[in-house]
Amino acid sequence: MHSPLALVRDAQPNLAHTEGSCETLESLVGVNLARLRAERQLSLDALARASGVSRAMLAQVESARSVPSIKVLCKVAAALKVSVAAFLRRHAVNGFEHLPAERASRLVSADGRYSARALYPEGEPAAAEFHELRIAPLHTEPGVRRAPGTTVNLVVSEGTLEVSVHDRRQLLATGDAIVFDADQPYSLRNPGDTGARVFRVTLNAETPPRWYVPGGEAASAAEAVRTAEAAGTVATGAAQPA
Repeated sequence: MHSPLALVRDAQPNLAHTEGSCETLESLVGVNLARLRAERQLSLDALARASGVSRAMLAQVESARSVPSIKVLCKVAAALKVSVAAFLRRHAVNGFEHLPAERASRLVSADGRYSARALYPEGEPAAAEFHELRIAPLHTEPGVRRAPGTTVNLVVSEGTLEVSVHDRRQLLATGDAIVFDADQPYSLRNPGDTGARVFRVTLNAETPPRWYVPGGEAASAAEAVRTAEAAGTVATGAAQPA
């Protein structure tokens, strides 16, 4: 039987999310720009020449007095040889975010036989989630079904793991990995007599998915097919919408 999970946190606050955090978009972009420029030992004048963005504009961005346009950010990113997304990172002050093990939050089942520890900064939407799973001997943990388009990648670090997806089972030894769609019913079982340690990467589905256009032709066509299928009027092998 599936045990409800409880959130377990260390009593100490996670300072990584409070110290040096950026409260506004202006300060977030500004701190990142100043850090990236300093790492490359570039003056404002040098960056202005390399990017084609005026020194005055760069100074305004760094001091959080202006939010640059995407066009300006693209020019500066190209000059610094980074992604535009680098200006939006919340670990801007140090260039990384330390996640101490003793301060990590864990989801633990009521019987304590299953736990999941987040290995990524929580609290913000993430395209990918990274967890360390601990599964006690002979314990089975039902998986949580996710939105269509979500995939899960598991790799066994210690012990063995049996993954069941629908009615198919796959036994994994230490070092083995598996990838599957997470919108299906699945479960994780430790068939061994020692604890299993598993790392899980979840790639979240797009919201909304790129193929869904509210009110568009694709959505209308898909709805028409669903209606026809419900009525039993779609012929086998009939063309389906892309």
